[in-house]
Amino acid sequence: MGVLTVKRGKVWLAVAGLVIDKNGKWLVVKKKYSGLKGMWSLPAGFVNAGESVDEAVIREVREETGLHTIIKGIVGVRSGVIQHDISDNMMIFLLENKETSSIQIEEMELWDVQWKSPQELLEDERTSVMVHEMINRLSIQHKLDPIEGINPGDQFAYTRYQLFL
Repeated sequence: MGVLTVKRGKVWLAVAGLVIDKNGKWLVVKKKYSGLKGMWSLPAGFVNAGESVDEAVIREVREETGLHTIIKGIVGVRSGVIQHDISDNMMIFLLENKETSSIQIEEMELWDVQWKSPQELLEDERTSVMVHEMINRLSIQHKLDPIEGINPGDQFAYTRYQLFL
């Protein structure tokens, strides 16, 4: 049994953040580990216990790149099953950089962090399949927007609740 299976169980929930700057460049990271080792991909990671998916993506982007972001919406979901056993799921958020903070690379996990144009990413053989597909198919105008301030009922005892529609 792998280390991730022991820690995460057999149902995984991860998040990824798509941050696009005012020039249309995408924030991408080059990981030092996993199946994406050495590949350009989006900042991403697992959701922790006691954390919502939107909190997790903001934390992961900040931890990996140093950037402080806000949620603009959800632009995609990735779901798969690993070796007929592990449910591997990821929600992909569109984020906006809140300030002009400079990039700070999380050197334990990443080789590099850069802003790259979609064309540069499409031409780079080290760009992940998911990023390639997102560039070719994604329409940022068709995103699920966050809706806050809704209470689905006190019987559920939510400490935080948010819909994306």
